[in-house]
Amino acid sequence: STPATSPKSKEDQVVNGHNEKETNPFAEYMWMENEEDFNRQVEEELQEQEFLDRCFQEMLEEEDQEWFIPSRDLPQGMAQLQQQLHGLSVGGDGHASEDILSKSNLNPDAKEFVPGVKY
Repeated sequence: STPATSPKSKEDQVVNGHNEKETNPFAEYMWMENEEDFNRQVEEELQEQEFLDRCFQEMLEEEDQEWFIPSRDLPQGMAQLQQQLHGLSVGGDGHASEDILSKSNLNPDAKEFVPGVKY
């Protein structure tokens, strides 16, 4: 290599903290040239996001009003009654139903009851 093309020192290679080969040392700051447009674009994006958030929140509130939530929509006594009902199990083990049948005083051979039909 010839002395004219090779850099003699670090200072010749770097000018104002940037390599001479870089096309534009201020490329990363060029958005500031159109700062008003950039700010307007960012602000529109933020407003759009805020609008979408409000829409989702309204949609969730509407769904909450339409849904039946026992703890909210029933009187307190009813909510406790419902909790007790959830605690009951129907035919959980085979013995419970046998106990009920042995204590029952219903006739298993009786005709099926149909409202409005006279026997």
